[in-house]
Amino acid sequence: MSTVTASDVKALRERTAAGMMDCKKALQETGGDMDAAVEWLRVKGLSGAAKLAGREATEGTVQSYIHANGKIGVLVEVDCNTDFVARNDDFTSFARDVALHVAAMPQTRYVTEEEVPQDDREAELRVYEQQAADRPENVRPRIAEGKLRKWLEEVVLLHQVHVNADKYEGKTIEELRVELSAKTGENVVIRRFARFQVGA
Repeated sequence: MSTVTASDVKALRERTAAGMMDCKKALQETGGDMDAAVEWLRVKGLSGAAKLAGREATEGTVQSYIHANGKIGVLVEVDCNTDFVARNDDFTSFARDVALHVAAMPQTRYVTEEEVPQDDREAELRVYEQQAADRPENVRPRIAEGKLRKWLEEVVLLHQVHVNADKYEGKTIEELRVELSAKTGENVVIRRFARFQVGA
């Protein structure tokens, strides 16, 4: 049996988001073959950030961002599974970057699409249907749905491309959250945020 190194375990964990002990066992079972270890974890149902989503996130951090003019401030709570990850630099940097993003995006109102009240959706859809009233009848529903989708992208945090598009290569907040979840091997949840603006 080949020796499993700590760097092999780390590499497998980064690739699969599986737990350390699961990664070590997978490598031991497959003689150190990385691809076979990935498959072993998948067969056992131990791989992927999707599996992490079911784990309760009870640890985390609250981070803030105050704009240079002192007139806009944001608090954001981002949760994870362990205190160890909550103190991790990547984790706290992510939370701060989310706070900075919210400060720059005053239209952001919800973290997830599921939080958008049905009444708000229906009200927006009615407006878009009326705006499309002068278009041919067969395309009106598609136009209204398209505008509703665009509105959701504007008000739902996870759908938004991070304001620092160069640094994050045009990735959405959700894509960055999933990457961090895979990297840490924990369920990363943006729980809530509050944006404050003087005079608003």
